[in-house]
Amino acid sequence: MSSLSDSQRSNARLGLWLFAAYLILYLGFVLLSAFAAQTMERPVIAGLNLAIVYGFGLIIGALVMALVYGMLCKPESDAAGTSSQATSSKSQAAGNQSQAAMNQSQGDSA
Repeated sequence: MSSLSDSQRSNARLGLWLFAAYLILYLGFVLLSAFAAQTMERPVIAGLNLAIVYGFGLIIGALVMALVYGMLCKPESDAAGTSSQATSSKSQAAGNQSQAAMNQSQGDSA
């Protein structure tokens, strides 16, 4: 049985679907470039050829997919969030102590 929580499994499944969609788009770009170079040379928008437009489309598509993934990901349970907040508080307290020690040592040398 998997040690992943339901939300982790759901997030992984979503990530894999988005990856598969991007892979298909990228494969189309590569195949067109390799086997239909004349098609990629055709101007399509404002004098830009298909290769440029498709390439920028892939970049924008990746950014959009990242935003979609970020919006659709399910957060971890509250218990996990509480433990990470506790860890954050501990590290902040340690940072405050080291800052106080530095201030103290600077005051001693003056």
